[in-house]
Formats: sequence, C-alpha cells, structure tokens
Amino acid sequence: MSLEKFPQAAWVGMGLVVAVLLAALSGCGSSSSGEDLESAGSGYPGVDIANTRNAKGSIDSSNVAELEPAWTLPLTAESNYGAHSSSPVIVNGVIYSQDLASNVQAIDLESGEVKWSREYEDPNEGPNGVVVGDGSVFGTTSDVAFALDQETGKEIWSTELLQGSGEGIDMAPGYRDGLVFVSTVPTTVSVPYPGGGVGTLWALDAKTGKKKWHFDTVPKSLWGDTRINGGGGVWQPPSFDDQGAIYFGTGNPAPYPGTPQEPWGESRPGPNLYTNSMVKLDARTGKLLWHYQQTPHDLYDWDFQDPPVLLSADGRDLAIGAGKSGVVVALDAKTGKPVWKRPVGTHNGHEEDGLLAMRGEESKIKPGTVYPGTLGGVIAPMATDGSMIFVPVVNGPLTISASGELGEGGELSGELVAIDAKSGKVAWNQEFSSAAFGAPTVVNDVVIATAFEGSVFAFDTESGNELWVGTLPAGINTGVSVSGDTVIAPAGIATAEGQAPEIVAYRLGG
Repeated sequence: MSLEKFPQAAWVGMGLVVAVLLAALSGCGSSSSGEDLESAGSGYPGVDIANTRNAKGSIDSSNVAELEPAWTLPLTAESNYGAHSSSPVIVNGVIYSQDLASNVQAIDLESGEVKWSREYEDPNEGPNGVVVGDGSVFGTTSDVAFALDQETGKEIWSTELLQGSGEGIDMAPGYRDGLVFVSTVPTTVSVPYPGGGVGTLWALDAKTGKKKWHFDTVPKSLWGDTRINGGGGVWQPPSFDDQGAIYFGTGNPAPYPGTPQEPWGESRPGPNLYTNSMVKLDARTGKLLWHYQQTPHDLYDWDFQDPPVLLSADGRDLAIGAGKSGVVVALDAKTGKPVWKRPVGTHNGHEEDGLLAMRGEESKIKPGTVYPGTLGGVIAPMATDGSMIFVPVVNGPLTISASGELGEGGELSGELVAIDAKSGKVAWNQEFSSAAFGAPTVVNDVVIATAFEGSVFAFDTESGNELWVGTLPAGINTGVSVSGDTVIAPAGIATAEGQAPEIVAYRLGG
C-alpha cells in the first residue's frame, strides 16, 4: 500500500488514504480454527485468531435500535493521518486502544475512565493497534515492537526490527502460542516507498522480544534494483489455524506503476512474489506451505492486504482474502487453490494490466480511468457470521496515461457487500455516500459498519435491512469494537471544521 494514495487513515499502510480524503472533503459454518481469544483471556483486533470479527454480546436485531451514547473520550494524538485508525480490543471489561501517535491506553469499558497510559509520541500512518495475550499488551511504533504489562502499562521489552532506512511498521501484531508476529513495510511515515524496503515478517518470543525467525515477503535483491524498488510487508494482524499455521495478506511492489525512465514496473521484472498475495507458513518455523498471488506485477497499488478470514463452509476449510484489487477470493486452506472469486464494487476491465506489462504488451493497456483506483477496492478487514462474508468496499478511480503515468481519481463512495461463504454469490449490498474505510463487526444477527464521514450503521445480517444509524462527532476510518451491550466507535479524524476526534461508546439504553 502506499502513502501517496491511501489514507489509513486508511494506511500507507492506509495512512495515505486519509490525507487524500481530507483534501477531497475540504473541496457456512463455524471455523475450527476460530478460538475466541477473549474467552482465553486475550484480545485480538479481528476478535479471534481466525479474524472473523464476530463478537460476543447481547446486541441483536431486536434491540440494536436502543443504542445511545454512554460516554466519550477525546482523542488528542497528532499525525498526518488523523488521531486514530486502529480497532480497540476489549478484555474483561477493559478497552486497550492505540492512537496514531503510537500511544496506548487502557480504558474502563463501563465508565470511559483511563486506567493507564503509555506514551510513545511516535506518529504512525496506521492502521496499527494492539493485541492482548498472556498478561501483556503487544504493539508497535513506527520502528519497534513492544510488550507492556497488561495491568500497569509498564514496558516489558522493546525490539528494533527495521533493517534499513526504507522501512517502517504500521500493523497491529499477531499473537499465538508464545510468539508475537510483526512485519516491516517498505515505506516510512515521512517518505512513501523510498526504495530498498523489504517487507519482512518477524516472529518474536512473547516473553523477551527475542527474534526467533523471519520470512522475507520479497527478496532482499528486490528483483535487481535495490535503489528504487521495494515491496511486500504485512499491514494487518495475521490469522492462525489449529494445525499450527499462520496466514497473512501482503502489500504491493514499488515503484508503481513505474518510473519515467522505467515505466510499467520495468525495474522489477516478473510477478514480484510474494507481493499482493496470501501466504501460509508454519507458525513455529516460518516454513512456506503455500502462496496465492492475486495480482502479479501490480501497477496500481492493489495490495492483497486484508487479514484472511478462516472458516468452514460445506465441509471445506477456507481462507478468504481480499484487497485493493476489489476481488474477494476463497482459497482452500489446505492447498491454497481458489474455490471461488467475487469482484465487488466498481470494475472497468483493467484486471489484467499487470500481466500485460509483465509480458511487454503495454500497448494493450487502455489509457484513461481505472477502477478500482489506488484508494479503492477492499481496504479494511472483512467480517463473517460463519455463513456470510461482510465486505467493506471503496469505489474510487485513478487515471493511467499511455506512457504509464498515474493521475488523480474522483470522488469516493462506499458499500457493504454480503457474500455467501459457500458459493461466493452476493446476497445483498448497502451503498454509502462516503468511503467504507472501517472493518464491519458482527454481533448475533447484526452487522455494524462505518462510513468515513462519521456514520455508524447496523444492518440485519440476513436481509441487509438498516436497523439503526448513529452520527459521530468526527470522521471514522476504522471499525467498531463490541462487548456485551456496548459498541466502541473511534471517530479518529476531523473531516470538517469544528470537529473533534473522540472515542464514542454506544450502549443499549445509553
């Protein structure tokens, strides 16, 4: 992903998206691998290690309309991408939240009172965030991974992971069986894709922070030119199954679509593995088990960055991924072979442009408008109730010239698309007037989604009917977190004059 195009607000990791948007606004079945971390005493941004975002609580279609504001907490962090873009985790009545200055807070779920804070004041493009496990809160700044004591916020360890000046970190970690998983990305807060950045996934000892193994998502040779090329990396927490495997999605290669001297990615010949891919490794050793590449030789920053959703459908274990190419793909979790693919949002026939460029057939690429653009497709994580996949979609274009130069796109809008996990068929969709940069969250028969301008929607999971809508005090570029009768919505980015970012707690009955 890239800063230039994509806020993370949505991230250079998404981080880019926000800056661009601000300027624009101013003018099946249950998963055998879905162990619930909260019930085990830990918290994961995707709710569980299968990244289902299927929360436990008392909110359902019969009472969701009773949600009312219960408390708010100001968000004061300063970065180029807003104040907050992560999904808080909730464990035993405590919210653990990281802002875009890398600061971490423990907040009482009932009252909104801050129990402790750990300040880093290290601006990040996001999505960042923390994971809670084994008595610790694991997180990252732009250059280190760290562990904090869950009760006090005291730092236990900090580990430097960057291997060069062209790398950064902007993800929430993964955690499983005593290991913490953190990846670098080939970009920094101040310079998008400076060249030389290798996205590397590290496995760290959860007690000490010691490095156990690493996996280079792209070769250190960077396809022949380490001065300008870079790529790969992981932007979201990985997923884990019960057989000891880790699954993750990766980012794009750079430069994209190329340089004036070497257009169409000529400086990085070939498919550029393992960019724009889902990858499965042995979590204990880092051994590669399989990979699937959605967009070889990417030209348009079409990361396949979403955390894979693991579930079982029709007796088959699936790993379901998506990214900025706007295609949701269900893979056989054992083999990595596609079971079904479903384009979502607006497309206009540019899916094969990377392959054309890789084969030296650039003349066949049609100049003009391209959907999805660098701010389009599926940017935020998906959710599932076990039978349906809920996909947040951003519709926004870019333009490409005959010489391979990218141009500005147009206005962004959003959708929430419900897909049958077994067949890949679309069951329903709801359209938004602004981008869907936030991950949806399921609780019982309700799916809760956000729109960038500051709306929170609740829909019936089966029919897609709107059940409730809340209006936030600022824009939101992340999803909500749910526990019991409470919804936590971080309105982390001011999109209009006079707005003030806040965390808002909605509760049944207020």
